[in-house]
Amino acid sequence: MARYVDGFLLAVPKKKLKAYRALAVKAGRIWKKHGALEYLECVGDDLDTHHGTAFPRLLKLKKDETAFYSFIVYRSRAQRDAVNAKVMKDPALLKMMSQPMPFDMKRMSHGGFKALVDM
Repeated sequence: MARYVDGFLLAVPKKKLKAYRALAVKAGRIWKKHGALEYLECVGDDLDTHHGTAFPRLLKLKKDETAFYSFIVYRSRAQRDAVNAKVMKDPALLKMMSQPMPFDMKRMSHGGFKALVDM
């Protein structure tokens, strides 16, 4: 089954991990309520890689920050578009977005991806 993924890469200050986690749990519930198959928020653990460009360098992480790789899985791009249309109108999400974020949104990267290999 081919799937579609929205991927996110962002820097989160370590002192705001608790606040970010709380925000992510709320967001995950909203996306799942509207049909997302999976919602994952992954905090950096082993980022000192010697292959390619390490996430800390890519994100220009400061000493007090860590990387997050997050993704939401859907059946297809069409389903992703339908889910996101509902999510963006959800009152709980609108309320969350009106609050200060526990990370710098200008440093967040985001994109939609078609699954090429799905095993």
